[in-house]
Amino acid sequence: MSHSKLCLNCDNPATAKFCDNCGQKTDTHRITFKHFIFHDILHGIWHFEKGILFTIKEAFTRPGQAALDYISGKRIRYYNVFYLILLIIGLNIFLTHYYDEIYNSLQKTILESSSNKVGKDAEEFLGKYAKILIFSFVPFFALNSYLIFKRAKLNLSEHTIIAGITFVSILVLTTLGNILFFFDFTTNFQFISHFANITIPILIFFYIIFSYYTAFKKKYSYFGFYFRMLFFFILSIIELATFLILLYGFVTHWKFSVMKI
Repeated sequence: MSHSKLCLNCDNPATAKFCDNCGQKTDTHRITFKHFIFHDILHGIWHFEKGILFTIKEAFTRPGQAALDYISGKRIRYYNVFYLILLIIGLNIFLTHYYDEIYNSLQKTILESSSNKVGKDAEEFLGKYAKILIFSFVPFFALNSYLIFKRAKLNLSEHTIIAGITFVSILVLTTLGNILFFFDFTTNFQFISHFANITIPILIFFYIIFSYYTAFKKKYSYFGFYFRMLFFFILSIIELATFLILLYGFVTHWKFSVMKI
């Protein structure tokens, strides 16, 4: 390990542990396989006091307050929320695809009915635009909280941070559910999948309320908060349904398939 008087990244004179010009550490080390694996990856990303696991922990235990801390400037310990959302979305898409592969391999017959054609079209559409659809929750949540929780005096971008941290916990719960759904392919443990299918949506619903409650509980009474959350959910359902219809219509050139009975 070496400690240079000049920053090796920008050549700025540096006397402390970090360069005051670009922020790089001044104590550099030779890259080895052991250090790369156990420090740069495991320590740098999965450290419980900083990084992905810390951000996930905060999203579960104090989501609203963590968002307010981030907004106030306490950001160094947090992994980028929106990068994390994309990572977890990618993991969920992988799990869903793998689940479908196993499911389809176990099916002996494939129905070629018109209803199945509609189902295939919908599945193809959802698979192709899954990231857009899932990520669309964040701006909708942000817009709705901006319109409803005016007393907090936060701008739209700051409400987006709250929505992002809220959505991290939603996606982690969804990931847990997608993992438990693989018990469908077991003989004696299918009840775990059925249990997850019921409990995960309920947990997500309450986590959304919990997240916004921890963010705005000091600004509103109990009645005032829950009254606003009712409108929050109503607006979210209307917006997401409208967005889904418009996006599906756009990619199908407004040629909607109608299932024949």
